[in-house]
Amino acid sequence: MIAGVVEEVGSAGMRVRRVTAPNPSALTGAGTNSYILGEGRVAVIDPGPAMAAHFSALTGALAPHERVAAILVTHAHLDHSALALALARATGAPVHAAGRADEGRSAQMAKLAATGLAGGGEGLDLAFVPDIRLADGAALSGDGWHVAAVATPGHLPTHLCFDAGEVLFSGDHVMGWSTSIVSPPDGDMAAYMASLARLQSCGAARFLPGHGAAIGEPLARVAELAAHRRAREAAILAALGPRGRTAAEVAAAVYTDVPPTLLPAAERNVLAHLIDLEGRGLAVTDDAPGTAARYRPG
Repeated sequence: MIAGVVEEVGSAGMRVRRVTAPNPSALTGAGTNSYILGEGRVAVIDPGPAMAAHFSALTGALAPHERVAAILVTHAHLDHSALALALARATGAPVHAAGRADEGRSAQMAKLAATGLAGGGEGLDLAFVPDIRLADGAALSGDGWHVAAVATPGHLPTHLCFDAGEVLFSGDHVMGWSTSIVSPPDGDMAAYMASLARLQSCGAARFLPGHGAAIGEPLARVAELAAHRRAREAAILAALGPRGRTAAEVAAAVYTDVPPTLLPAAERNVLAHLIDLEGRGLAVTDDAPGTAARYRPG
């Protein structure tokens, strides 16, 4: 994948063009993937970061007779949704999504957010407001394209995948190049695992993710991600010890295979696991849940 280059990644049933944004990083891989569905009155999935070069690449990928009829957003992180407003203004297309970036938190996560915990991950797009809110199962179609929204909370409470039958656009919930960050209070490990389980019944032959290449054996990848999380959970429990540890201490003990620059993200993943473990009675803390809390086995 090369930023700005239009790549054909569709199937016999639907034309799909992929345009990767020029925003490579440790969290985004080669960059954020935007997808153009169909021909004529097309849909754009995840317009991407607010970068003039990416706007030009996306609009330049369209034939003279084509126009954007719908903008679909998997979730409101800045690297996926920030360009939506400019693209909507330029094309007149409505923006479809499950909701805003800070909506849909569980009661536990809302309480955690009230303590002031924020940040982590790729950055919330707090200015994002969809024109049309999509419920689970909502169907959309246009010239040569059709999708159904699949609610997959976890990475964000309002994360959606888009099911096109043979292909599923998996956003940041399932990626081939890396695991997803689950960063409280916006990321919720219990919800993430439940969404993974839901995708195990998906009939798509390929996943097209928000970052990285197409996933050719999606059910195997979903099973691999679930097993990875269960292994991390076991390692976290083993690392707690009778006196307990904070999420940062556990991350340093468990994530020995990541560079130091990624330890803050690892700490958030650990915190997500600890909150989930506490909710299931497998870990306890005498402190208010958060980065400073010391957790011990339940």
